[in-house]
Amino acid sequence: MPHIKVNGANIYYEEQGSGTETIVFAHGLLWSNRLYDNQIVALKKQYRCIAFDFRGQGQSEVTKSGYDMDTLCEDAVALIKALNGSPCHFAGLSMGGFVGMRIAFRYPELLKSLILLDTSSDPEPKENLGRYRLLNLIAHYFGLRMLTGQVMPIMFGTSFLNDPLRKKLKQELKAKIAQNHRIGISRAIKGVIERAGVYQEIKNIKTPTLVMVGDQDIATVPAKSERIHAQISGSKLVVIPGAGHTATIEEPEFVNKAIIDFLNT
Repeated sequence: MPHIKVNGANIYYEEQGSGTETIVFAHGLLWSNRLYDNQIVALKKQYRCIAFDFRGQGQSEVTKSGYDMDTLCEDAVALIKALNGSPCHFAGLSMGGFVGMRIAFRYPELLKSLILLDTSSDPEPKENLGRYRLLNLIAHYFGLRMLTGQVMPIMFGTSFLNDPLRKKLKQELKAKIAQNHRIGISRAIKGVIERAGVYQEIKNIKTPTLVMVGDQDIATVPAKSERIHAQISGSKLVVIPGAGHTATIEEPEFVNKAIIDFLNT
């Protein structure tokens, strides 16, 4: 399977489609490029779709360092350049959005548009830090298998969690969370919860931007997306009914339509 050495890390990526324009997909914490399977199916007939795994997650290398958002930004920039993907449409969910915003105000020439899902331009709220650090300590020593019960309500909204028709999918997603490499994911979690905010910088983003958020997202509440929307001039805000923090999985058809409508404008 394809790996590429960028910025000192061996990064796994997948490429589908062969359109004249490229979309790069950056996943959220605890996931992998699989987070966007439903979107790529809908978009690959028209676009070249590249989805990659951040260092320490999915099939990418577990490096000793480099999990801060600035280094992950440089990883993504190097990937885009190495794969001749610019200017691209960049889609980032949660952690992927932290990276996407940094690319947009530091390397605007690399982007054609920016798609932000369930993300924030602020540091992690102080009230979350103690709990997340405790969970991360457990993840570091024991892995995430014993924590899936606590993680699922953070990642998904109540509509999804209470849907009996998606019982099998929920079991599969729990298994995927549990499969994270315990060292890689603990380093990635630390990078996320200790991130710096970029709220003041995103006012410099001139790239056409779509901001989406689930109305049941408790990890990055809708007010966080409203702040981003207000700070990025000309951006579009879409609230996703019935979705939590992982909207690409919870409400894929709604997300797909919103992305397609945005790209076609």
